[in-house]
Amino acid sequence: MKRILFLTMVAILSAGTVFAQKSALKDAKRALGRDDLKEARTLVQQASTNPETATDPETWKVMGDIGNKAFDNERTKAMLGQSANDKVMYDGLMESYQPYLKADSLGELPDDKGKAKNKFRKDISGVLRANHPFYINGGVYYNEQNDYARAADFFEVYWNIPTLPMFEGQKDAFLLDSTYQTIKYYAIISAISADQNERAVSLLQRASKEPFIENSAYKESDIYELLASQYERVGDSVKFIETLNLGAQKFPESKYFVPNLINVFIRNGQTDKAMEYLDQAIANDPANACDLNSVKGALLAEKGDYAGAEAEYKKALTQDPNCERALENLARNYIIQAQDLKEATATLSNRQQQVENDKKTVELYQQSLPLLEKLEQVTKARDGVTKQEINSILLLLRNAYYNLSVLGVDKSAQLKVVEDQLDLE
Repeated sequence: MKRILFLTMVAILSAGTVFAQKSALKDAKRALGRDDLKEARTLVQQASTNPETATDPETWKVMGDIGNKAFDNERTKAMLGQSANDKVMYDGLMESYQPYLKADSLGELPDDKGKAKNKFRKDISGVLRANHPFYINGGVYYNEQNDYARAADFFEVYWNIPTLPMFEGQKDAFLLDSTYQTIKYYAIISAISADQNERAVSLLQRASKEPFIENSAYKESDIYELLASQYERVGDSVKFIETLNLGAQKFPESKYFVPNLINVFIRNGQTDKAMEYLDQAIANDPANACDLNSVKGALLAEKGDYAGAEAEYKKALTQDPNCERALENLARNYIIQAQDLKEATATLSNRQQQVENDKKTVELYQQSLPLLEKLEQVTKARDGVTKQEINSILLLLRNAYYNLSVLGVDKSAQLKVVEDQLDLE
């Protein structure tokens, strides 16, 4: 008898607990009805943490409704020309999102008969569809507050909503146009601005896998540029190179992927690979001969192919006679050969050969002079030039003038002018 009485009391207590939590949920709905959002939040929070009601879709539907009500109240004020609290409005909008998703997912769970009876999906999908554009406004608001992480939250939700399961099969539910594509970019840029590197990578990876819609904010190749940049930023060299390779394949006309690959290969000592991509870059961007042909020339000179290097520098100068990089490198090309020949001559005992070598050495130094003199002129005329840059050129000129004077070509006057500018004691 006592056991029966005990079990009966347990059953009564359990039923009472469930009733209490159901009552709290009803009270939360009543508080919401009279716009007492503070009370409604307190009551629904209790229901959301109690095992008896935490899995009830209605608990989360009410929680979402509370956030949506806060949003609607402030938006109505704004529409009526009254003073609205933007922070309360957009925080309410975001407050509604996750609870609505949870209510919908719980509503999709099958019952004992294996059937799902989601009585809240229609209402939730209607609210989310109506509120969808306002997540842009929330992102803009928090971006203006310099809260980039929060801005990214809003832009990402705008991106997410059309992809939710509740809208599956509804092709006309949203207009996925250039604005939609642009907001993806805002979500990514906001995450980067917030230094949320892993999140930015995740968003960029997602964007790269989705159909790209042409827009005025950015190109499809920008997604891959940003992704490569993020990998480099976090020190993932493997993914950085993988993304550069992928970008180079997808966007051969880009001026980002191939040049960066070239730099990677050069840093890694993979000269042949760098040369291969340089040829591709030159073919894709012949107008950039100053940089690209000069780099190729430098790689050839490094291998001792001075004739090949000279040809590349001259190609650059044919297109841009004021190309500082080519002027300097071609002058150095002649000076290096002159110095090598001068050192070799010092070991010879054959006087005739010495004379012939000296003649070639003089020719090489003299070939460098007009290049260096023009380089000095062009560099000094450039805005923002530093004293260090000028001194570097003057030292090359000093080297050429000095060695020519030693070899019997009087350049003492020019040498003095250069040394006076260098202020040498």
